[in-house]
Amino acid sequence: RNFFTKRTKELKPAVQSAPGWKLFGKVPPRENLPKDSKIIQQEYEARTGRMYKPPPPSARRKNIEFEPLSTTALILEDRPANLPAKSVEEALRHRQEYDEMVAEAKKREIKEAHKRKKIMRERFKQEENIASAMVIWVNEILPNWEGMRATRRVRELWWQGLPPSVRGKVWSLAVGNELNITPELYEIFLSRAKERWKSFSEPSSETDTEDTVASVADREASLELIKLDISRTFPSLYIFQKGGPYHDLLHSVLGAYTCYRPDVGYVQGMSFIAAVLILNLEEADAFIAFANLLNKPCQLAFFRVDHSMMLKYFAAFEVFFEENLPKLFLHFKSYSLTPDIYLIDWIFTLYSKSLPLDLACRVWDVFCRDGEEFLFRTGLGILRLYEDILLQMDFIHIAQFLTKLPEDITSEKLFSCIAAIQMQNSNKKWAQVFASLMKDNKEGDKNHSPALKS
Repeated sequence: RNFFTKRTKELKPAVQSAPGWKLFGKVPPRENLPKDSKIIQQEYEARTGRMYKPPPPSARRKNIEFEPLSTTALILEDRPANLPAKSVEEALRHRQEYDEMVAEAKKREIKEAHKRKKIMRERFKQEENIASAMVIWVNEILPNWEGMRATRRVRELWWQGLPPSVRGKVWSLAVGNELNITPELYEIFLSRAKERWKSFSEPSSETDTEDTVASVADREASLELIKLDISRTFPSLYIFQKGGPYHDLLHSVLGAYTCYRPDVGYVQGMSFIAAVLILNLEEADAFIAFANLLNKPCQLAFFRVDHSMMLKYFAAFEVFFEENLPKLFLHFKSYSLTPDIYLIDWIFTLYSKSLPLDLACRVWDVFCRDGEEFLFRTGLGILRLYEDILLQMDFIHIAQFLTKLPEDITSEKLFSCIAAIQMQNSNKKWAQVFASLMKDNKEGDKNHSPALKS
């Protein structure tokens, strides 16, 4: 009795904490009560004799996932205890490999840092040149435009590119206004265009004649083409598309021009020219420059699709092509690859679609200075820049390459190639070569471009 009584007293707390019975060393199942983290830490320290140091907040991982060690860690870490240790030779080799890796990484970092510094230096230098050039243009050249525009100093400064702040003004002065268009005249043609847009949206009457219906259909097709082309004009800028800040402005300039020159109407490619002018000029001034620019002989021949004149321009281009790049000229000739395949798109948009916008603007700078000759000189400069690549290509790849030029083309490389092009053949300049071709009316000259002839 005493024995069992003693045991009962000893087991009383256990019975209260864990209800049930104990038999032959078996205990009833216990509830898994969660332990506090501090208690777990204390038990760990008591069992191991180590003090647990929590990692700093920055070193704690939010997501517990497997992360492989870096190659550096693999080299420096000793092998696990269950694997044989590294030999002295292997450890030295790994240390040497690690040092080489670190040295290469440092070299790359230094090289990239020097490259970044060089780019920044060039950018600062370019900005300083633009700032100093702007002062010269504003204070010296523009106030004395007629007297200074043809001087050697101005022409050299012009070649380096116009400062963006004076670009529009210089373009307007260089293109001129032979058509004597005024801002008031622009407003008149713009109001006419708006009336047409309004009339086109209204249903036509049943008494309309066939000719009237046909002309209305042509105008509607032209307006639809304008809308379609505006959405495809510099799509990466997102400023000419519907809802963009310049969408209505571009639509107005192009619509007014179709009313001003119904004999020309709207032709694909015009939207890029008008867009570049709008980015650099006020609305009325952009229209004036646009109308006068398209009235130049070369642009008028292309936009009116005058085949005979276009063939003369292509023939003149090929004369200087053969003179400057004979190997590439023969390569193109062997594939019967004619200039119209790639030149039409370049001339129609004045390179604004084919080249990056900032580079195209610099081409426009010198084009406004030198006229149509520079458009074809630029084309030869592009061919010279990519001559080695083009010599390795066949007809299809050449056509595809020239239709969509690389986006990493730089102004320095292109203009150095343009400067190397000599626009002189047998002591004849561009204007003389083109004039001699204009006098020659033989049918054989029309075979330079079979694509246009067909």
